[in-house]
Amino acid sequence: MLLSASLPGMEANAQVSSAPAAAAITLTDARGRAVQLAAPPQRIVSLLPSLAESVCALGACTRIVGVDRYTTWPPALAHLPRLGGNLEPNIEAVLALRPDVVLISVASRAIGRLEALGLKVIALEPRTHAEVHGVLRTLATMLALPQGAEPVWARMEQGLAEAARAMPAQARGQRVYFEASRGPFAAGENSFIGETLARLGLVNIVPAALGPFPRLNPEYVVRADPDLLMGGVRSLGESREPYPGWSALRAMQSGRICRFAGAEADLVIRPGPRIAEAAMAMARCVQKVYP
Repeated sequence: MLLSASLPGMEANAQVSSAPAAAAITLTDARGRAVQLAAPPQRIVSLLPSLAESVCALGACTRIVGVDRYTTWPPALAHLPRLGGNLEPNIEAVLALRPDVVLISVASRAIGRLEALGLKVIALEPRTHAEVHGVLRTLATMLALPQGAEPVWARMEQGLAEAARAMPAQARGQRVYFEASRGPFAAGENSFIGETLARLGLVNIVPAALGPFPRLNPEYVVRADPDLLMGGVRSLGESREPYPGWSALRAMQSGRICRFAGAEADLVIRPGPRIAEAAMAMARCVQKVYP
């Protein structure tokens, strides 16, 4: 993902004494598309939860005026208009908010329609830790934050290190399967979830060659027979066998299953500024199943 920005020098505004005008900003989003903003946006619509979380982590929550229906954090956004799903948002509702910029998933089918209406659209969708860092840097530049994204990233790195230290010694090197969503869709080695698992000292049974979030045949997991299962309750179920044949898995038989529910289920599958918190949630569960 190419992430670049230029901040031209500020010019004097002859109409308002000698006060400097706001600097124009040019960003390149995940499509490789250059997006030009006349000034740092004051009215932001976010149509992807991780992007809203990132803007808030950078201290600009008050600039967000609308979000998609899946955005649940932070609580400060709870009162904002809900604009539908992130793939097919309510275009009229977005337009009515008069946003300076719309942050959106690369996969959204609404990008072309929003741009045709004259809206500025920045498409970003991180899949790795490095891309999460890059998105934070892009958003910090968009917001014209003098401190940039590095303080936020440094706290995230510190939190990841703390989560790794919290892992039980006997769990290190254990083979894990993480189900990102029902299908089963797995979190592979080269996804942000896979990278978090590696930071925790776990070994992913889904290699990078299969892609970040491949759809697997459930039999693949049976053959791999991981020591530990992780995923949301919606995927793995409360207690039942998630897929035929999985009752024979050593993880199922030993009860080494981390099922995340509610807000925690959202936390562990979102590639944003709360990756370290997700890592700690994983570590807490591993502590319970590897006492």
